[in-house]
Amino acid sequence: MKNVIKTPIFSFTPFTLLDYPDKTACIIWFAGCNMRCLYCYNPEIVTGEGKLTYSNILSFLTKRVGLLDGVVLSGGECTSAKGLIEFARSIRKIGMKIKLDTNGSNPHVVEQLINEDLIDYVALDFKASKAKYMQITGSKLYGRFEKTLGLLMCKQLNFEIRTTIHESLLSLDDINDMIHYLSEKGYKGKLYLQQFRNNTPTIGNLGYSKNSIQQSDFNTSSIEVLMRN
Repeated sequence: MKNVIKTPIFSFTPFTLLDYPDKTACIIWFAGCNMRCLYCYNPEIVTGEGKLTYSNILSFLTKRVGLLDGVVLSGGECTSAKGLIEFARSIRKIGMKIKLDTNGSNPHVVEQLINEDLIDYVALDFKASKAKYMQITGSKLYGRFEKTLGLLMCKQLNFEIRTTIHESLLSLDDINDMIHYLSEKGYKGKLYLQQFRNNTPTIGNLGYSKNSIQQSDFNTSSIEVLMRN
């Protein structure tokens, strides 16, 4: 690989059966993020610096050929990392599938990954409605999220949408508004609602969430709403 960034990766999880649907995989945690979500429980990754190189990870992956089906690119926000495209190309050459976890803030990167057939599955974070996006994420990147959502729907790539719930940030009405927005856009896939992890340090130092919002609260005809703890 040319122009390799020395240490773009904070850490990695060598094995998971949970983060890539129906696949054995490892998770690559990229350092840094362009959002500061109040509920984020990875502040050390978001604000920290990388510790591992692309070469470190590729060396690990070559030893796991036949043992792992794929790789999860996560973070932080992996699409902000320099050298990501070439890294994905190298993973492809090894023969592994790639799942992308993203907040959707870099649609041009996602588009290049799709156009080069470098990703197989995407988990797109729907942080909040437009009205609450700045409050929850500390960013003005809602328009970029919309572009990424439209891109994924247009390209017909296999993807899911997920939303983290803390009841002081998103109410049942807020979530229903988000579901309505997705329906209007023509989304007909799955929306995973992730309950906030209580007793976990977060960027926003959030208090306890009752986690009273449940799957039974939703009944939609086109979008399957599922809880994921």
